[in-house]
Amino acid sequence: MKNKEKISNVSYKVISNFWAKLEQVSFDFSFKNGKIKRLTHEVYGKGDGVAVLLYNQETKKVLLSKQFRIPIYVAGVNNGFSVEVCGGAIDQNESPEATVIRETKEEIGYTISELKKVSTVFLSPGLMKEQTHLFIASYNEDSKIDNGGGLASENEEIEVLEIRFEDALKMIETAHIIDVRTIMLLQYLQIHGVFKE
Repeated sequence: MKNKEKISNVSYKVISNFWAKLEQVSFDFSFKNGKIKRLTHEVYGKGDGVAVLLYNQETKKVLLSKQFRIPIYVAGVNNGFSVEVCGGAIDQNESPEATVIRETKEEIGYTISELKKVSTVFLSPGLMKEQTHLFIASYNEDSKIDNGGGLASENEEIEVLEIRFEDALKMIETAHIIDVRTIMLLQYLQIHGVFKE
């Protein structure tokens, strides 16, 4: 049975539209045994986003950020602080690549020109509808244009961290890095041997 035949009579009800949209989506689902059941799920999301890991092959370091995340605080982890890659939401009529360049300047104060697309992923497909475009990009000291820190107009307070790649990998093991985008991109560099001699 094709996916489109498994689902019918889809309806949407907006529960909240404060920062992102939370919807109840109801639909008839046809199971393999032939039974059809009415199901309701919640779907949450804003627009799609991007994440980029900047790396320096000469110094064997990566650029990360540290910022407060209220969901992590509510979960009782790391006092709400997250060490993670640079990222953000795609503005209307903006390409993922343009977003990466803009967010890198705003958040960590670096300019980049050559991006490599890694993948486009769903971070929590059971709940979140937004997709995240993952990238890597190289940097050097000449790439720095200011100290970064995010935009005050967006209530951002971002600490920029330049960390040895080996130490960043250890931070995954010690749960100092718990952001899935960051873990995926660090492991991408590791799997592809970006820092090998």
